[in-house]
Amino acid sequence: MAEDARKRIALTGRVFPKPTATRVLTVANQKGGVGKTTTTVNVAAALAQAGLTVLVIDIDPQGNASTALGIDHHAEVPSIYDVLVDGTPMADVVQECPDIPGLWCAPATIDLAGAEIELVSLVARETRLQRAITAYLQHTATSDVPAPDYVLVDCPPSLGLLTVNAFVAAQEVFIPIQCEYYALEGLSQLLKNIELIRNHLNPTLHVSTILLTMYDGRTRLSAQVAEEVRNHFPEQVLRNTVPRSVRISEAPSHGQTVMTYDPNSSGALSYLGAAAELADRGVAPAGA
Repeated sequence: MAEDARKRIALTGRVFPKPTATRVLTVANQKGGVGKTTTTVNVAAALAQAGLTVLVIDIDPQGNASTALGIDHHAEVPSIYDVLVDGTPMADVVQECPDIPGLWCAPATIDLAGAEIELVSLVARETRLQRAITAYLQHTATSDVPAPDYVLVDCPPSLGLLTVNAFVAAQEVFIPIQCEYYALEGLSQLLKNIELIRNHLNPTLHVSTILLTMYDGRTRLSAQVAEEVRNHFPEQVLRNTVPRSVRISEAPSHGQTVMTYDPNSSGALSYLGAAAELADRGVAPAGA
């Protein structure tokens, strides 16, 4: 509780620095259940609450990020599916989050489940999201819609064409890692795939940020996994870790992030701390 109190005093009301240019981060991990969507929406919410403009692009057919942000995403709603498959402008599908000013979302609908197959036969199938984001940023420069400081792309837990599109569109990869035994096995495979994308499709792609999730300080296993990841990636791993938290799990069922559902909980403060680190690194060299 004392640690939570210190975080609350240090972070509450703080305005995060704007990056010099829009940062596009793909939140990825091929292992399911590591807190990928939870991390995407809560970091995005924390950044927006601290004065930044954030766009979340939900390319997971389950649409969990859209649900957590309170965004309507039933079958008839214009969605990221229309952007990828039909070439609809991103500006036509983006919705503002009802709870948090400055937080926007391009929702996923169930139509996205078939997009993997439909994309196979399309021209420039790997770069469709990249072109849509570029066009959206150009659109915001000449319209009343604010240009995002951050674009966070929530991926499905697989390396299909949707995830490939996310990797090609981003400069940075943000990896949430669960503090469990199998975490490092999944990470090595993910790094190989990132290397493939970098060699063939996007030479600027790099892992900039790693966040340890579901951390339980009472167990030796969590401490061992954390130590091993920090030893391998000293520059990328954030100091803040996200604990196992009932409040984090409950929030999406209320159509909210934990940042609005229970802003004083240990989970919300951990994500706020992680977002602060991410923002600070956006204006200073990683690891500085």
